[in-house]
Amino acid sequence: MKTMSRRERMLAAINHEPVDRVPYAVWRHFPQVDRNPAGLAQATLRFHERYGSDFLKITPTGGYAVEEWGCVEGDDVRPDGHRACVSCAVKDGDDWKKIRPLDPSSATGYAQQLEIIIRMGFDKRIGDAPVVPTLFSPLSLAQKLSGSRLNADLRERPGAVRSALDAITETLVRFADRALTEGVSGIFYSIQAASRTHHSEEEYAEFGEPHDRRFLESIRDRSKLTIIHCHGDQLMFERLARLPGHAWNWDDRATPPSLRDGQARVPGAVIGGLNQWKTLRDGTPEQSVAEVDDAIAQTGGRGLIIGPGCVLPSNTPDPNVAAVVKHLGGPLKRVPGATV
Repeated sequence: MKTMSRRERMLAAINHEPVDRVPYAVWRHFPQVDRNPAGLAQATLRFHERYGSDFLKITPTGGYAVEEWGCVEGDDVRPDGHRACVSCAVKDGDDWKKIRPLDPSSATGYAQQLEIIIRMGFDKRIGDAPVVPTLFSPLSLAQKLSGSRLNADLRERPGAVRSALDAITETLVRFADRALTEGVSGIFYSIQAASRTHHSEEEYAEFGEPHDRRFLESIRDRSKLTIIHCHGDQLMFERLARLPGHAWNWDDRATPPSLRDGQARVPGAVIGGLNQWKTLRDGTPEQSVAEVDDAIAQTGGRGLIIGPGCVLPSNTPDPNVAAVVKHLGGPLKRVPGATV
């Protein structure tokens, strides 16, 4: 088979067609520089140049999407590289009224993400890889905005929360429109709310899924790579599998379904196979390669993109990731300052 471009390889995986090699991708936070658009753009490009992923994910600060509404992100960096909000915007029920649609071109956080996309532009280090910025679903952002009070407000102030969710969704739609206009290929859409750890299925069906569908439908005709990241455990996977997307990513080594079972439920590709904690961070190159082989065995190598279940931990050893890339036949380049 002739050598495919990254875009051709990704499209073939999405359509469950033969590939010249199984595609893969890895991504991480860069907390040392991610509050500076130029710094995050350059760190992301160096990381991509090192491992040669088949798509490039832009991973922003965890709080960028709620900063303009009043959330304050702390300075303590978690093991996965993100920072938690230390002050929520919604401190009482009346604060939901403050959540209004934003103009992403000027709103703090969103404007910085657009600047990162513009700075990356057509940098030659991207090559032919599709680029996808990260967006969080409206109900996931409502959790960031309100912290532990969200579930009570869903019961006691459903109208106020629903109005805020509408405003958040409109903001995301506007951002995605601008990002796609700037030339990104699609969106990495993180849904943290379709986990029974956080919400009942009824709550997600009423407050989560309609807004997810509205957003995903808004990009359907323009996005070439919509990745639905199913975050957390006890996933409502049957619902997530029915959302409009091209590829589904979840922590398959830590929570059901398996890659094999997930592949049978989604119309596109599955992204996973690697345990970012037990194997990539704490294991060996040999164990990392063994997980690759197992993922290929589960799926027959069709409709599969090898990747972690979520971001790589900040202290992931380079040899483990490099072994995965070499085993899959991907490009691996020594780039100063680019290792994990």
